[in-house]
Amino acid sequence: MAYTPVLSYKHSCTLRRIAWALDVPMTKAMGMIFDYICKVIEGSKICESCRDKTRCKDCMFNCAKNLNICSTTDFAGKPCDGF
Repeated sequence: MAYTPVLSYKHSCTLRRIAWALDVPMTKAMGMIFDYICKVIEGSKICESCRDKTRCKDCMFNCAKNLNICSTTDFAGKPCDGF
């Protein structure tokens, strides 16, 4: 990673509370949040605005790779019917 983003105090507190609710460390909670966001944001919008086309094969927003991602798990990683 080119740089490490710094969370504001407000967002750090929010992340901490999410981590407590999920009973996981903050770093794992942040990863879970990113996994969830990738399920609910339209991948094509991300692909269209992406400035780094070198990682498409591994990108979580890759539309061709993730056609059914929304119907597999919920935010906590439990099976679900989709969003």
